[in-house]
Amino acid sequence: MYNYFKNIFALALLIGICGCSKTEDISEKFLIVKFKFDPTQARLNNVGQPATIPAGHAAQTPDFRQISAHYFELAPAPTTLLGNGEILYHAPETNAGGSVAIDFSKSILKSENEDYLKIPLKNIRPGVYQWIRVSLAYQKYGIKVRANNQDLDGTLESYVGYNTYITSHQINGQNFTVNGNRRQGYWAFALDGFPFSTSGIAPEGATTVPNPLFNTSPIPQGSCVVTGQFVNNLEIRGNETTDVVVTLSLSINKSFEWQEVNADGKYEPSIGENVVDMGLRGLVPTHNQ
Repeated sequence: MYNYFKNIFALALLIGICGCSKTEDISEKFLIVKFKFDPTQARLNNVGQPATIPAGHAAQTPDFRQISAHYFELAPAPTTLLGNGEILYHAPETNAGGSVAIDFSKSILKSENEDYLKIPLKNIRPGVYQWIRVSLAYQKYGIKVRANNQDLDGTLESYVGYNTYITSHQINGQNFTVNGNRRQGYWAFALDGFPFSTSGIAPEGATTVPNPLFNTSPIPQGSCVVTGQFVNNLEIRGNETTDVVVTLSLSINKSFEWQEVNADGKYEPSIGENVVDMGLRGLVPTHNQ
């Protein structure tokens, strides 16, 4: 009988401990970051001004499926230099390709409205933040192509980070072996439902990276640090009772751009129409506070 009550007491104590731990976990609040892809958001240039499509070029709005980002930073003021704000995340890097590069094998890939980051609010420096910077690294989306007088669907992977180390990747069952670094602008493409694939690289420096703070807080050439101002300032107090959800709305408004050979507004790689720009066209961050 003594052992029976002893066991009951031990079980009750264990349940009590587990219950306390569960309560503590539930009480912890997080900063949650999500992405949104907006086809109607303003199409901006590198300095955050509305941009038109250059003569001789054409563009389309892709069907976004996944994205990866390399770096997130909150900035309290427009004069806060890159790296001097509150750094939320910095993705793994490697020297395996000879120089420092994003390690694509360790990148986080997410779709629209999925939780990209989930950071305990207690780990973020309290303050009022006006801006957020996001270094984008990878995009996967569907595009329309023209070949042999047919309009076809295809899938494109775009690597817009400053430098990315890739072993291999696959699109629609088509394998791409790289085993090295690829600078900003590397892309690979495969038709949907057909055994055709190809890859290439956009011109150096051609990827659009909107930064409205170019005068007061520049970014390095060749990076993909997109900058956006919160519609309402984000305030981290450190005593939040609910999660803070930040939504990063990216403009995909005609974000896939090429140089035309046949001026018909259709992307025709088979006749030598080359990709020139795959940059996101603006960032509008909001939050639920």
